[in-house]
Amino acid sequence: MLLLEHDAKTLLAEHGIPVPDGFIVKKGAPVPEPSCPPPWMVKAQVPVGGRGKSGAIKKVVALSGLSTTVAHVLELRVRSFKVDECLIEQAIADAEEYYVSLSIDPNRCGVAVILSSEGGVDIEAQPKDKLAVGFAPLSLESLQEEIRRLAVTLPASTRETIGDAAEKLARVFMSSDLALLEINPLLSLPDGTWIAGDAKIIFDENALSRQPFMENLLAARDTAYPADSFKHTHGFDFIVLDPAGEVGLITTGAGLTMKVIDELNAENVTPFNFCDIRSGMMRGDPARLKLVLSQISEGPQVKAILVNIFAGITNLGEFAQLLIEAVRTADGPRVPFVTRLIGNAAEDAARILHESDLPFLVENDLDAAIAKVVDLAHGSEADNA
Repeated sequence: MLLLEHDAKTLLAEHGIPVPDGFIVKKGAPVPEPSCPPPWMVKAQVPVGGRGKSGAIKKVVALSGLSTTVAHVLELRVRSFKVDECLIEQAIADAEEYYVSLSIDPNRCGVAVILSSEGGVDIEAQPKDKLAVGFAPLSLESLQEEIRRLAVTLPASTRETIGDAAEKLARVFMSSDLALLEINPLLSLPDGTWIAGDAKIIFDENALSRQPFMENLLAARDTAYPADSFKHTHGFDFIVLDPAGEVGLITTGAGLTMKVIDELNAENVTPFNFCDIRSGMMRGDPARLKLVLSQISEGPQVKAILVNIFAGITNLGEFAQLLIEAVRTADGPRVPFVTRLIGNAAEDAARILHESDLPFLVENDLDAAIAKVVDLAHGSEADNA
């Protein structure tokens, strides 16, 4: 789960990490006068990088320009994301920029550490001799020991600040079950103190039950994290990829669904959603299918729905019955369904779908199913007849 910058800094502040004074303004709400003096930074809150290069981070030097700048940023789109809220925070002057990154390395079952005496938007372009790179086993003591070792390789003028910051950030990383904690820039001030100027945090959702801050965040900020909130509430993944998408997906398996999405994109067809419905957890109840159909019905351009289920334990005959019940009773889209059900009791499922009076087009081959959906999305008369 990728935290928006404001929420990432709130988490850091809870652990005593210094962050700039700031507050959130939502679209349509009045802009209050900041309690800290100008200048201020206005930052779009979207879950992607490159905001500065997209014009979604602006500096404001006087109160007279604050509301206008906020209104401008709130009308932007950053990549595919609409901006619904801005962070307004104090701009930090006369600071040197450093870089700290802690991330889980799943291949080595530990933490990758990167420290740099230079930070900012071009950190990826830094030469290797500007980066101190290391690895530590998954324990706070080992991680802090590795940070101290790496800090020694940095210029003498920066090693104390970066080392102190990184050791404190390591405590947050370990205690909060984070997969990534990146501070860029880490701002070093003339008086020897430092501030987390920006923060990128990825939280391991598997640890949600033992992290009250994250549970409370999802409850209080569900509209800011719709996909994460949906998964936490309903127990499976459904993510709107493009509100103008032409094909709705009812699918299982994250990898298989991503393959389907790639195949559709290659045919110039835009999927409306990502879905991992986890058919084994339906337990004879069509409620999960009804919910997905209801979500897909929000897509005004959806012309067809692809159902792609690869089942090991799930009885596909039962799944087909549940799908029929859901389509008949749910407030879902009235479009053709292309179904590809492979695995346990697939023949029973095909017979049940064929015998229904609903618009199911049954295919056994994935390529054939995708081709059928592509024809429907492109408005083939033969397939819509």
